[in-house]
Amino acid sequence: MQLPTPAPVPALLGVHDLRFRWPKARHDLLHLRALEIAPGERVFLQGASGSGKSSLLALLGGVSRPQTGTVTLLGHTISALPQKRVDTLRADHIGFVFQMFNLVPYLSAQQNVVLPCRFSASRRQRIRQAGTTVDAEARRLLSALELAEEDRAVTDLSIGQQQRVAVARALIGAPELLIADEPTSALDEGTRERFLELLFSECAARHTAVLLVSHDARMGQLFDRQLHLGDLNQAAKVRT
Repeated sequence: MQLPTPAPVPALLGVHDLRFRWPKARHDLLHLRALEIAPGERVFLQGASGSGKSSLLALLGGVSRPQTGTVTLLGHTISALPQKRVDTLRADHIGFVFQMFNLVPYLSAQQNVVLPCRFSASRRQRIRQAGTTVDAEARRLLSALELAEEDRAVTDLSIGQQQRVAVARALIGAPELLIADEPTSALDEGTRERFLELLFSECAARHTAVLLVSHDARMGQLFDRQLHLGDLNQAAKVRT
């Protein structure tokens, strides 16, 4: 007896025929025909400086909008929704780790970590469903990422410690997708690998997908899938 073919898993994040150019620019900066990320998948996207990596992340997170094409998140076409609705979806379902971390300097490590829960009822609800509190989950994440100085101001922390605060902030409330923009650029090789081990462990425990963007191809082997923006971006091929 032939077993039925399992139904395909819907994409967590999807891009179809996306085009983006800056105002008054003569040519597209980005043209991606298709890109999908599955739930829980770890994807490494490599690209040279100036290739449009950060612009693509802004499009995927609904911060910017494409001229044409669609971006979907959990079945929602965020490229066509009102901005207020997009902001809510991003706050509920996407954690961002920025290259410069973007921590609030006058807050402690723990106070920085809990910030996303102030803007997302869904994150707060998931924490309650796990049987804990927002503050307790912040402390747990910082400890899991090997940072115990939750009461110290972030300005008193090293670059590596600030990075872990930024990751804990992105992960609190178990978002379905973590997007990281060059998060390891200030770390040496040994510290970088340990950081990724901790990051992957936390994401795997909550089935959080990871999209990490970097120019450093050496990290690619640690991911489920490696992509190069130069291969995906049809606009770059036209310019060359």
